Amino acid sequence: MEENRKQKKFKMPTSFTTIIILTAVVAVLTFLIPAGQYEYRDGTPVAGTYQVVDSNPQGLWDVLKAPVEGFKGAIDIALFVLVLGGCLGIIFETKAIDAALARVVTRLKGREKILIPIVMGICAIGGTSYGMAEETIAFYPILIPVLLAAGYDVVTGVMVVFLGAGVGIVGGIANPFSVGIGSNLAGISLGDGIITRMILFAACLIFAIFFVMRYAEKVRKDPSKSIVYDIRDITDAPFKKNTDSEIAEFIPKRKKVIVIFGCMFLLMIISIIPWGSKFGIHIFENFHKFLSGIPVLGNILGHTIPLGDWFFTEMTMLFLAGAVLIGIVYGFTEEKIVNLFICGCKDILSVVLILGVAKGLSVIMTDGFIIDTILHYGELLLSNITGVIFPAIAYILYIPMSLLIPSSSGLHTATIPILAPLGDFLNVGREFIVMACQAGSETMNFISPTQAVLIGALTLTNIPYERWLKHILPFFFGIIAITCVVLTFGCKFL
Repeated sequence: MEENRKQKKFKMPTSFTTIIILTAVVAVLTFLIPAGQYEYRDGTPVAGTYQVVDSNPQGLWDVLKAPVEGFKGAIDIALFVLVLGGCLGIIFETKAIDAALARVVTRLKGREKILIPIVMGICAIGGTSYGMAEETIAFYPILIPVLLAAGYDVVTGVMVVFLGAGVGIVGGIANPFSVGIGSNLAGISLGDGIITRMILFAACLIFAIFFVMRYAEKVRKDPSKSIVYDIRDITDAPFKKNTDSEIAEFIPKRKKVIVIFGCMFLLMIISIIPWGSKFGIHIFENFHKFLSGIPVLGNILGHTIPLGDWFFTEMTMLFLAGAVLIGIVYGFTEEKIVNLFICGCKDILSVVLILGVAKGLSVIMTDGFIIDTILHYGELLLSNITGVIFPAIAYILYIPMSLLIPSSSGLHTATIPILAPLGDFLNVGREFIVMACQAGSETMNFISPTQAVLIGALTLTNIPYERWLKHILPFFFGIIAITCVVLTFGCKFL
């Protein structure tokens, strides 16, 4: 019967499909948009030098070839992402991160008010360092029972983990999947803009902690203030069971894994900051010269690069060596280390593939000589805009764009080649455009109904999406306001 027929609901296409469609559309535009080129100086288009050139329309063959050419241009970041995925595969198998969080939760039982900012800080560090997202689902069964026993609700537990990791990604200090990819595409160092990113990270985290603790305290004092009070039997049910047997113990070898993993990211951050060129600090260069000059030892070390001058090749080496070291320290066999590394690479393969597909978009625009024409139109459009507000405008534009391309790596790869040079015309550092993209792609995830991590958390806890949306909107707009202020301040003074 007609009334029993299920109507098909519209479903957003995947990032792959969206980018391929956009690539085809752009290829059609190469037949319509006049071709043109700028003069470039040190990789930066020189304002006022745009000239019309002979067109070079891109056909079907070129569209099919674009992703392949895209991989050629993104091979260094693609290899880094693969190796990082392999390293994370080994780390997750040790359950060291889960065990560390469980230890914190256990130690702070009875002091749950302190537990909230501490766990949010841990999740934020995971978000800002390696983009922790899907793996946070495993944290809810550990944390929520403790919070329920203390008089809070499941919404508090979801916010602690989900918002904690989310604000870490918004202020991604060294997130390779956002700032790493974006910086590579913008032709800048990962160290560029790191001070502003640290400020953004701190500001968003403080705001998130305040937002969560304010709600949590209201619920503790008056449970009826919970947004799920009327359905608490349903939301609390999955967490009333005893899950102690499922919690990984924080044994010594897991502690060693956490220490090694932490040292790896600390070394990465230190190594990408251009100490000499930006801050006039030459201690690492001098130490490198000293080591290289030592007879025999200098030859054994090989052709090393001083900290501060590292880029993706060196960071790939770091995480490859770190993956092997963690596997050995934990006691995995050689065969298991290799298998876990390969499985980790498989889990992250979609990110690598999206890099090539998205890079193909700029290949079509470049080969069709329309990318500079688009920049020229942008230059004219932005001629009356103050450069200091451009990053905030770009950030706001990125928020809805992230619905079109949900993959942060795909969004960076598809848009940075256009928006970063646009900033050049306004004397805006490319690092601020990278920040706008990374923050914009994550901001929408706080409320997006297509965000897998959010929907997974809400499904696990039986929280209706519409209630979450109504509750979290003030936080969503608060993050937008903070990010706009920090981007504007950083662009003007840093």
